[in-house]
Amino acid sequence: MNTKDFLTAISKADTYKRYGKVLRVVGIMIESKGPAANIGEVCYIHPATNQGDPILAEVVGFHQERIILMPYAEVMEIGPGCLVESTGKPLSVKIGRGLIGNVVDSLGNPLEGQPLPKGLTSFLTDQAPPNPMLRPPITKPLEVGIKVIDSLLTVGEGQRIGIFAGSGVGKSTLLGMIARNSGADINVIALVGERGREVREFIEQDLGEAGLKKSIVVVATSDQPALMRIKGAYTATAISEYFRDQGYRVNLMMDSVTRVAMAQREIGLATGEPPTTKGYTPSVFATLPKLLERTGTNEKGTITAFYTVLVDGDDMNEPIADTVRGILDGHFVMDRKLAERGQYPAINVLKSISRVMNQVVDHDHIQVANEIRSLIATFEENRELIQIGAYKRGTDQGIDRAISYHPDIVSFLQQGINDYHLFQESVDAMKALLNGGGK
Repeated sequence: MNTKDFLTAISKADTYKRYGKVLRVVGIMIESKGPAANIGEVCYIHPATNQGDPILAEVVGFHQERIILMPYAEVMEIGPGCLVESTGKPLSVKIGRGLIGNVVDSLGNPLEGQPLPKGLTSFLTDQAPPNPMLRPPITKPLEVGIKVIDSLLTVGEGQRIGIFAGSGVGKSTLLGMIARNSGADINVIALVGERGREVREFIEQDLGEAGLKKSIVVVATSDQPALMRIKGAYTATAISEYFRDQGYRVNLMMDSVTRVAMAQREIGLATGEPPTTKGYTPSVFATLPKLLERTGTNEKGTITAFYTVLVDGDDMNEPIADTVRGILDGHFVMDRKLAERGQYPAINVLKSISRVMNQVVDHDHIQVANEIRSLIATFEENRELIQIGAYKRGTDQGIDRAISYHPDIVSFLQQGINDYHLFQESVDAMKALLNGGGK
């Protein structure tokens, strides 16, 4: 650059700092008059006493030329007339390889009190999904180390899967098993709206030391403001995108999408949106596809995403579950009845599906998997008759076969928390079960 360019840049520079002022605070919403800011921009709200750090807030709407802000932290020292300063840009977080093995909050700050490692890059949390024409098709299976998934519900690299479960059916344990055993290079785990007690338990027990060594955990607990919970999901997705663009195979695990939707509902209601289905606002159903479509494949790497969905009263057709199921490339349904029988992981094979399985495994694998599904379905259809002794052997050859195979199939579907099976081992065991079982 020559001197003329510098002088032009200086002449165009804005040398004034413009501030707005807080007019009122209603619930989780702060209204201010000014400064000039756009939707999604981050602002600083300076405390009235000028003591303590400014509070970060984001512009989420406008009302009669007033700016509506949502804070990233609890509002304690904000009053009428407090100064509001715009940064002029949306939220960005520091990302890099040095972050692996760390636990951070929604703003990318370490939760263990240590400073961030050096050499990290600033990255915007809100990114556009990849161009659909630049997404390579999913052609390779991803080993997750869990027999029932690798054999009967094979996951492809870059697939997006929903894990649908009620409370206490073992979804966090399943995520921990996938994080420890999966063949991906890096895990990014978002714990959104979790109880504070469960965070450390998940990291130490479900994830373990081996899992944490190749993971980045993003935490936004249930006591934090709605915006922090939403940004937890966005930050985790942005971290995954950063590593995907570096050519890595990334696993993104989000627990749970339902709590992200609930946080968005809080913000929507506070900004004046009308409640629609079960109290969820229209912005919830607009936000979910934007968030979930960001994962998957691009021309550089892959993000295989696992999203847990909490289903109230085990109702698989509630609005969020229905919407998410329509967006994703498959779903695993965790069944409370199986958990009550002591079958873990409690994945109901008949209600679950992997939409890319046919693209990533060979014909023999699909044929054997379909035959085992058929045996499970036949047994379940006649379970009551069999249990009360109303069915007599020899009446139907198909039911007889299902009964003889059933104990071996149940044994095959079960797996201990610390057990690990190679992909080919699981497939071979499934084929051996069909060829040698039922005796």
